[in-house]
Amino acid sequence: MPDTAPPASRRYLLVSPCRNEAAYLRRTLDAVVAQTERPELWIVVDDGSTDETPAILADYAARHEWIRVVPKPDRGHRAVGPGVIEAFEAGLAAAPPLDGFDYLCKLDLDLDLPPAYFATLMDRLEADPRLGTCSGKPWYRTASGAWISEKCGDEASVGMTKFYRTSCFREIGGFVREVNWDSIDCHKARQLGWTARSWDDPEIRIEHLRPMGSSQRGIVSGRRRAGYAQYFMGTDPLYFTATALYRMTRPPYVIGGLAMLWGYGESWLAGKPRQKDAALIAFIRRYQRRALTVGKRRALEEVEARQAGLQGPGTP
Repeated sequence: MPDTAPPASRRYLLVSPCRNEAAYLRRTLDAVVAQTERPELWIVVDDGSTDETPAILADYAARHEWIRVVPKPDRGHRAVGPGVIEAFEAGLAAAPPLDGFDYLCKLDLDLDLPPAYFATLMDRLEADPRLGTCSGKPWYRTASGAWISEKCGDEASVGMTKFYRTSCFREIGGFVREVNWDSIDCHKARQLGWTARSWDDPEIRIEHLRPMGSSQRGIVSGRRRAGYAQYFMGTDPLYFTATALYRMTRPPYVIGGLAMLWGYGESWLAGKPRQKDAALIAFIRRYQRRALTVGKRRALEEVEARQAGLQGPGTP
């Protein structure tokens, strides 16, 4: 049953940064409570909420001893990227040492999850010793009720539910405090010999209650921010252009891809700083340029084969 302690070899820690999520919060809380294998501990960091979020969290924490709420002062606004990771790290700091957990997940509170979501991910991690991080795929519903895939690549776990083997998370050094942290981490894992995956299987399909790429100031602002995020990561310009052109075929049609190009281009023209890991930038660009010539699937297979000697069956 969900409130039964998990097996010793399948202990997982959830850490959830949140701010003003009253509109979605109960859906996620109920989905986690209903999991076939519940977390060992779930730390929810209330990042200065001013709506009903604190009262809802207090209610669930009172009923489930494995849910713990960590409050943070109100900074006055929602902060994507650095703010989210700052809140996540506050949750990690409030948790017992990671050595006590087999797995770690950064989980957003605007999701609905199938009942066997975490159990299925752990099964797949146990079956593949090189798999360092994984997730299902996010979908969302439009106002008309249409069911739309967010079309995330297979080579990364998605940012709203980053499920990690704790040994891999420690080796990559955690998440960077900047936008695109949720892509940089998977590239870093691959550089170190791990693999990262997401699957669009029904038993782990996620409903994203707030669509990816939107922002508190509108979806165009979110796409523009995504362009800056790719610039910060060090994405190859030609590869990014191809990505933005593809995004023009997804809602919001055309304008979303144009906003991404705007965000990347203005960052380049302004000479904004990029991430400081020059070796990782070179690693990312080699993969991206290869993907343009042979396709992402083959490029991924090649880079994973090349890095395979860095991790193996004996990896804890």
